[in-house]
Amino acid sequence: MLNLGRGTFISLNTQILKYLPRFRPKNLEHNKYLFERVNKIAVRNQCTPSQLALTWVHYQGDDVCPILGTTKIENFNRNIGALSVKLTPGEMDELESIAFADAVKGYRYEGIVATYKLSNTPPLSSWKAV
Repeated sequence: MLNLGRGTFISLNTQILKYLPRFRPKNLEHNKYLFERVNKIAVRNQCTPSQLALTWVHYQGDDVCPILGTTKIENFNRNIGALSVKLTPGEMDELESIAFADAVKGYRYEGIVATYKLSNTPPLSSWKAV
């Protein structure tokens, strides 16, 4: 949800998309449908899809913080605008029914790059402060 389709859904057309599994024809229509549903919620809240995504992350709890990766001040300011977006519990439920963990079809990257997803991460309870 946080990466807006590598530009696909914000009108940036790039040749690399045809090599990424999420944007192959068999996956693209499904993923586009998910984005359109999320975008409707954004429009309803008078915000951008990226602001909605950042708001969703912000609402996950006090121990979660979105990390903004931008190189342009205008994008930074737009991202900060997510702090003014207010979601109802119903809207949070609606978002989570659309963008659950395995909702998007196709890996983000091809082949070996995706292997991190299958790695063994120790549970948070086992972490020790230094």
